[in-house]
Amino acid sequence: MQQFTVFMDIESSRSYIDELYSSDAVKVMEALVTLKNSVIGSNRQKSSVISQGVVPRLLQLMSEESLDPNIRLEATITIGSLAKGTPENIDSLIEKGTATALVEMLKTVPLGSKLAEAALCALRSIFSHKPAPVDALPADMRLLTRLTQIAREDSQEARTSVIRVLAVWCSGTVEQEALTCAGACSAAAAMLVVPPRSVPSPSRLVPALELLAAMCFKNPNVAQVALNTRHGDKSIPELLMCLVSRDKPLVVALKAAKCLTFLQRAGALPADDSRIVFGALPCLARLCTKENTEDIRASAAEVLAYLTEVDTSLQRLAAISNHLMSSLADIVNCQSAAAKQGAFKCFASLGANDEDIRKMIIETHGLMVHVVNGLNNPDPCVSLAAVRCLHSLSRSVQQLRTTFQDHAVWKPLMQLLNDSPGPELLNVGSSTLCNLLLEFSPAKEPMLDQGAVEMLCNLTKMSDPALRLNGIWALMNMAFQAEQKVKQRILCCLGTEQMFRLLGDSDTRVIMKMLGLLRNLLSTRQHIDAIMSEYSSQVMQLVRQAVIVVLEGSYPAEVKEQALCILGNIGDGEKSKDLIMANEDVLRKLVDYLAHPESKLQEAALFVAGNLVWRGEAGAAARQQRLAELGLLRALKLLRASHHAAHLHDKVKTALAQFNEFT
Repeated sequence: MQQFTVFMDIESSRSYIDELYSSDAVKVMEALVTLKNSVIGSNRQKSSVISQGVVPRLLQLMSEESLDPNIRLEATITIGSLAKGTPENIDSLIEKGTATALVEMLKTVPLGSKLAEAALCALRSIFSHKPAPVDALPADMRLLTRLTQIAREDSQEARTSVIRVLAVWCSGTVEQEALTCAGACSAAAAMLVVPPRSVPSPSRLVPALELLAAMCFKNPNVAQVALNTRHGDKSIPELLMCLVSRDKPLVVALKAAKCLTFLQRAGALPADDSRIVFGALPCLARLCTKENTEDIRASAAEVLAYLTEVDTSLQRLAAISNHLMSSLADIVNCQSAAAKQGAFKCFASLGANDEDIRKMIIETHGLMVHVVNGLNNPDPCVSLAAVRCLHSLSRSVQQLRTTFQDHAVWKPLMQLLNDSPGPELLNVGSSTLCNLLLEFSPAKEPMLDQGAVEMLCNLTKMSDPALRLNGIWALMNMAFQAEQKVKQRILCCLGTEQMFRLLGDSDTRVIMKMLGLLRNLLSTRQHIDAIMSEYSSQVMQLVRQAVIVVLEGSYPAEVKEQALCILGNIGDGEKSKDLIMANEDVLRKLVDYLAHPESKLQEAALFVAGNLVWRGEAGAAARQQRLAELGLLRALKLLRASHHAAHLHDKVKTALAQFNEFT
């Protein structure tokens, strides 16, 4: 029946559609009016007309400058009506080059004309479709300047349309800079003015606020221009401050607070600026309360998460604003993925730095159950936000020992990381694992049983340096004060070849943690001897690379200190001492570092020397003699006499006391 109806529509419209191709301008005009009237308000008619292939003819009639302006206007209005149809309708229009044709038309059409307004309205409808055909609008300064001129001087409808189009188009640094040069900040500021005793219009204000936010997002240069842009006697921040008040429409207040947030995060406003402390932040906290609609609350939580993400003072202020913790807990209970995502992100930001705030979050009724459920949520955005929240809370030693164990949060986290997660989730999730694997965490043992070692070893082989760092960092935490079987499992799974690669990594932080892993593996005398007896040749190869390459290279002192501490740990083993003594290069480096100008490196070298020369252990006299021949005794005496190493004198004295016949 439906097919028959569409067939009848096509047949009945055939006569006037045929007239669109007439050479008689009057007939063309009549056909356009009939066609326009038939598609207004009817998606079925829109689909029918598009399916008959009329769009190319409409674009031709719209674009031909030699035609009667009224014909061009009617064709443009009809295109605009078709652009208000179904997503499939808009896809068809885009495929036929409608957006490009409208942009080309706007380059020459008279400003202030009805034709310009109709073209902008049609383009706005097309750009409201996702994904918008942003490539149709080039970063051409003449065109952009013309569009921003319309935004300042034309009719209200045209101004709103062009601002909306530019807001969607502004998706990166190139667009941000181009729009700034074209005067878009001034155009947006002009749209933000609300005359006294007038009702604020969201349809006018929201596009301008969205454009301003898009331009300032993570762009310090543009944010500074916006800060200094004025309309009348008010700057943009002052105009925004007027819009975050309680008497403004919720969506307007939200968008204005978002603009202030982006200005602050881009460095144009300090965190203690009154327009942030008394404007954006309390506005966003207020919009999170349950009196507001779910979409407003979700968006407000997300913006507040971004505002408070890095600044501790803002985190502390937000945590005590307008019962925010209770509001966020209630938002987590909402059904929409956007709401859960916004709330988890906000909790993550608030708990990033302050232990007292983390305690407040944890004590929020039922939150950890929601976090665990969030980790299992099928929406990847929700699960990622839940992992971010978990990562933030996992910085708390107290919570690792109590709440995290009570809820076994490691189980869904491990499951999530084993299910081929995206790179962002893998990064945040593996960072969380680093904290869960600290030595005091009760989750450490059960995570080992679930294949944590193998997962982390695989991370160290990733091309992303952040993932390699997380993998090796977590392994280092796992090896700290671990049982011998855990250390041997790490050695076996990671393998010496991969350890060599990590010691030569392009990221110094990876090298640092790899040295930390070696140091933790080679700790506790019994473990050292057991590992060295099984892996002596491979480990000493690693040690040679770690010591010779690192100590000779231009690495930070912290990295070199780790290398020396590894030697000190090996020197503490009963049998492994001989492996160091057999390597003259290593011993000479040890002597050199006793005279190093960096105090912490002298102390680390002294730690190695003390373990090697300790009296009363088998072979001590022979080791002392060999080290004295290489200059170690002389270096210790010079260190004792140094005024710059006074804080090391007790340790130097203890080491010298071991040399019975040499002192």
